[in-house]
Amino acid sequence: MKIIRTPEERFESLPDYSFQPHYIDIADNLRMHYVDEGPSDGEVVLLLHGEPSWSYLYRKMIPVYTDAGYRVIAPDLIGFGKSDKPLEMDDYSYQSHTEWMVAFIEALDLNGINLFCQDWGGLIGLRIAGLHNDRFARIVAGNTFLPNGKGKPSAEFLQWQEFSKTAPILPIHKIMQNSTVTALSQEELDAYWAPFPDKTYMAGAKIFPSLVPTSEDDVAIPTNLKAWEVLSKSPKPFLCLFSDKDPITAGGDKIFMKYMAGAKDQPHQTIENGGHFLQEDRGEDIAKIMIDFMKHS
Repeated sequence: MKIIRTPEERFESLPDYSFQPHYIDIADNLRMHYVDEGPSDGEVVLLLHGEPSWSYLYRKMIPVYTDAGYRVIAPDLIGFGKSDKPLEMDDYSYQSHTEWMVAFIEALDLNGINLFCQDWGGLIGLRIAGLHNDRFARIVAGNTFLPNGKGKPSAEFLQWQEFSKTAPILPIHKIMQNSTVTALSQEELDAYWAPFPDKTYMAGAKIFPSLVPTSEDDVAIPTNLKAWEVLSKSPKPFLCLFSDKDPITAGGDKIFMKYMAGAKDQPHQTIENGGHFLQEDRGEDIAKIMIDFMKHS
């Protein structure tokens, strides 16, 4: 596996992102970057991002948690942010992303995890929370899902899979702006571009949509079904915070509320004026809602 690393100077002077960088070597000789803020003995909040973002997405939320006394861990998935980037699209799979994140959690020995996950952060995080349920205390899902192979993907999603895989360069600016209600500044849009100096760094981002299982015979489905089985029976609190302006995951919260035992009688909310990347639109409010949830569940 050939690996490249985004130069550090690409991340200098990013707006509202002055967090100290942390790095750890995990499986396959890969280096993963993560934010680690707040008291080292604080209750853990794990923030998992998706496509094509990175931990910068959580810059508005991290200080809210730390001010409340929590230890916040926000890793960059392999292929994203400041983490290492395997060069070939074939280097990435749903399974490899799961294994890399499990290796990260085990290396830091994270326990009592309060998970917030969105987009691919949920596909990875919810799978791991099912397979390693003893490490998790609570789950908050926002604009995400855990594929079980049932249902038919929309024509728009299939087009997105094909476009992202075949486009010479992903239009990161356009993807991020079109997926938020808030008008992002040029500096913020540039921060989302920062991990990708040129197209050679984009293999992970380009292949990610194609890794979403869309049929029951997908190789990823049996593992997801195992995770579903555990999560559906687990009494650990499960909260849904889905936004009102995300056509990609609309209705996914209803599925979780119906099938997850831990979701019963929880204070689920619809986040108003939030796009797909609801962390950009309502980040501080979401963090406050989650803190209240953690204190009272």
